[in-house]
Amino acid sequence: MRRSARSRRLAVSLLFASTAASAASAQEPVRYTLRFPAPATHYVEIEATFPATGKAALELMLPVWTPGSYLVREFARNVETVEARTTAGQPLAISKTRKNRWTVQSAGADAVVLRYRVYAHEHAARLNWVEDAYARINGAPTFITLVEQAHRPHDVSIELPAGWGRIVTPLAAVGDAAMHHFRAADYDELVDSPFLLGNPSVRRFSVDGIQHSVVNVGDTAVWDVTRSVADVERIVRAERSLWGSLPYERYIFFNHLTDGNDGIEHKRSTVLFADRMSMHSASGYLAWLDLVGHEFFHAWNVKRLRPVELGPFDYESENYTRSLWIAEGFTDYYSWMLVRRAGLASVDETLGSMSRAIRSLQSTPGRLVQPLELASYDAWIKQYRPDENSVNTSVSYYIKGSVVGLLLDARIRHLTTGRRSLDDVMRLAYQRYSGSRGYTPAEFRAMASEVAGADLTDFFHRAVETTEELDYAEFLDWYGLRLQPSTTDSSRASLGVATRTLDGRVAVAGITRGSAVDASGLDAGDEILAADGARIGGDGITAALASYKPGGRVTLLVSRRGELRQVPVTLGATVTPGWTLTVRADATAEQRARVAEWLAPR
Repeated sequence: MRRSARSRRLAVSLLFASTAASAASAQEPVRYTLRFPAPATHYVEIEATFPATGKAALELMLPVWTPGSYLVREFARNVETVEARTTAGQPLAISKTRKNRWTVQSAGADAVVLRYRVYAHEHAARLNWVEDAYARINGAPTFITLVEQAHRPHDVSIELPAGWGRIVTPLAAVGDAAMHHFRAADYDELVDSPFLLGNPSVRRFSVDGIQHSVVNVGDTAVWDVTRSVADVERIVRAERSLWGSLPYERYIFFNHLTDGNDGIEHKRSTVLFADRMSMHSASGYLAWLDLVGHEFFHAWNVKRLRPVELGPFDYESENYTRSLWIAEGFTDYYSWMLVRRAGLASVDETLGSMSRAIRSLQSTPGRLVQPLELASYDAWIKQYRPDENSVNTSVSYYIKGSVVGLLLDARIRHLTTGRRSLDDVMRLAYQRYSGSRGYTPAEFRAMASEVAGADLTDFFHRAVETTEELDYAEFLDWYGLRLQPSTTDSSRASLGVATRTLDGRVAVAGITRGSAVDASGLDAGDEILAADGARIGGDGITAALASYKPGGRVTLLVSRRGELRQVPVTLGATVTPGWTLTVRADATAEQRARVAEWLAPR
């Protein structure tokens, strides 16, 4: 019986997975024991046992970055007191050979025991945190491993401090779960599986018979746990409906109720950070729901459906790709769509999210400097290291990628008279490319053209490879939408620069290219002390300029690196940013029906 091409690909993928699993099971595991003798000091102590199989020397490494966060973070900077010995306790010579590598002279021993400490006091989703109440342990900043190509199991045993009663991780327990012993099939799975230790609150729900856990850490007194868990379940169901099935056997939402709005994706979990007070405002809670929708969407898009360059991972070097606008930008677009489909945002709120992205893009001069695919390629040096000039020289692949996703979705719907959409592209991509290889930029674009039934080469070229302005006309006409422009108040003067105020001190945060004061002599970092001799008060620069008119001149007294300077400036008008999406009053019934279908809860 002749099998289809898809069946053959599936068979090859299953054979590859089976072969890799068999190879991993045949390898002796690396074994770690984690201890927290004094968690208030922010240290985790690690003992790792490496099979040596009679080798004269072992080469060991710690990653310099972690998947999902495209920045070399130099995790080895937090590693201390690295020592090696045999299992019998005999000291072995060890030397550091690179910033993140060590060589142990194993002298023919069957195994090498490595002991080291990791300082863990960085409050971000991708980093480690240890304190007296709980610990968050991520794989890449923690686990030194062998430099090798083998798919070797990695076992982790944990000794909990007194008073800590729970370990939560997507890794499978080995034997009795009370023994706190877990196994990863290989190092990739270990890096992809965070640990949360302490006494977190855990709520569970099932979708398609698969257990999902929402784990809250921090002050839940001001956080409605019951409501948030119910809403997470609605997002899970909406995303399962889009993709057709759930691709894991269990899933964990680690939710840190501290501050910020941050997250990172894993195959069977996500680590989220939320402002504990965000539930007290509709916009704050919607931002958290968008974060949940975004990171959960990555369970398909990125963790299983990925650019070809993002696997197998090289943990010691940058892994360059030009496709993060798909991996992250499209995921941002779908976070708005799926929160709406889950019935957790109104049409106006969803259009508001899209408006903010368009506004951010169109007010960024860097969109005319850096093409979208180059923003992806340069993520390692630009995305996570912005400075006061970044707005002028670069564009976010999250923001522009989400807007390109919005426009592409509308184009496909238009070309197919509403029969197909970006949903169909993502499902087809998952069907074809979610195996071990991933997709190339050309393959993804060709597949989008296939779904649209038309050649989208020119669309992708203009949107992704050039700095031409995006064309919103087709999108607006298809749905009968209006994109409200910016408005200028000619009666109110503005300095036209971004400022920040701290303890009553006003400083220039950045100067936008092409603004009225671009060539005035003001500089980022200047502290503005006075305007025409009048001291700038705690109410800021806007109040100080209230009596001035656009076009007027003012002399600012600034402090630059402790030196006082007089800077004459011509004031501009106050501009209220536009780029707001609304349904036109004269939209036809057909256009309104398209909006209703596009943004319908499901």
